[in-house]
Amino acid sequence: MDKIEKTCIICPIGCNLIIEKDPESKDGYRVSGNKCNRGLQYAIEEMNNPTRILTSTVKIRGVSNKMLPVRTDRAIPKDKLFQVMDVLKELEVELPIKAGDLIIENISNTNANLIASKSIA
Repeated sequence: MDKIEKTCIICPIGCNLIIEKDPESKDGYRVSGNKCNRGLQYAIEEMNNPTRILTSTVKIRGVSNKMLPVRTDRAIPKDKLFQVMDVLKELEVELPIKAGDLIIENISNTNANLIASKSIA
């Protein structure tokens, strides 16, 4: 790996980051192109342990053509996204649901909870 280019997703600016291995650096990487320290932190986390908030929908039992929007309450490792989506494909929830309701605790052992993003009576 000589250098990797990534677009920072932390804020709307979308800085073009260039990440290079640097054994002399405290974090092991040299980052350029970031306009703030959040971009620096994002780049290093992307190289060591990339994570994302998962947003999706799940079926509502007994209701056709309507889905409940859900999300994880914290970022989960990128390599677990498809495993969590496999769980969501089989999931059906009962109404009523309020935004913020816990749907699944510690989904797929990610230390993140799946919660409802919308209230549906």
